[in-house]
Amino acid sequence: MGLEIKNLSAGYAGQAVVKNLSFSVKEGQIVGLIGLNGAGKSTTLKQVIGLKQPLAGSLSLDGQTLTANPAEYKRNLAYIPEQPVLYDELTLDEHLHLVLAAHQQDDAAHWDKVQELLALFRLDGKGHWLPQHFSKGMKQKVMLVAAFALDTPLLVIDEPFLGLDVLAQKQLITLMKEKADNGTAVLLTTHLLAQAADYVDDFALLEDGEMTYFGSAEGLATSRQLTVDHLDDLFS
Repeated sequence: MGLEIKNLSAGYAGQAVVKNLSFSVKEGQIVGLIGLNGAGKSTTLKQVIGLKQPLAGSLSLDGQTLTANPAEYKRNLAYIPEQPVLYDELTLDEHLHLVLAAHQQDDAAHWDKVQELLALFRLDGKGHWLPQHFSKGMKQKVMLVAAFALDTPLLVIDEPFLGLDVLAQKQLITLMKEKADNGTAVLLTTHLLAQAADYVDDFALLEDGEMTYFGSAEGLATSRQLTVDHLDDLFS
């Protein structure tokens, strides 16, 4: 089923930043939410992950709504924020157990997946480390491990490549594709449009809080008289 957004209007202090937004992210689909700063991407993501209530319209995730069943709705998604969020007093292992437990997935099978991901991102052997010992890139990798260890219908990623080295970026793209291949709906924001064209199924373009395009990279490039290789020039 995936994520369904219908006629969503959202903002702050009663002022709509996003207006009448409708689109879906189906099972096994990767959708890139794109636009200039201030276009409404962050406002939309806050709605999707359940931090804000909409001014109008609705969101549903695998048939669950935030209004009817907030706990179940939030358990059905994994989220990687733009800036890592870690607790100073918790070790790496404690952070990961906390995330798994919040989704009721803190079991042996999921912990085995954690260990695989820690090794992939060269964080194995650091389970006792506190956040103060991590670089920015390492903190971002902790966020990746926590999210990709979960089994959820939806994965939401906000600017995933910030702070990551080239190898980690390639590994992240591979993991996103694997999630989608296994039926997860993936919604991400990114400014790296030409790169995203290689793995995103559809782009959702926001301009001044309204969706002006939804579809393939090829269609987006053609609509703006560009080639896919030059999608990074979309906002020039």
